[in-house]
Amino acid sequence: MSQENIQPVGDDPVRTKRAVVAKWTLIANRLGYLSFSLAFALFVMSFAFGMPETLVSIVATLLIAGSCLLAPSMVLGYAVKAAERFDREKGY
Repeated sequence: MSQENIQPVGDDPVRTKRAVVAKWTLIANRLGYLSFSLAFALFVMSFAFGMPETLVSIVATLLIAGSCLLAPSMVLGYAVKAAERFDREKGY
């Protein structure tokens, strides 16, 4: 089950909150991977231009930002998926 498929069910506040967390983890995942992609592209550019300090600083910043976004979003994403799977198995 992907995070896009998690929908709130009725008046259940836990499932509603879980759907909100799934939405935000999906956004954070996309931004984190975008950050890593940009860092890679800028690293190649900076390597071609002789490693100017500005580009190296931007690459480092993008790598840190991507790590800060991806690490918690991956953990929370797996937690949401596991909770949904548990609920399905128990028939909630």
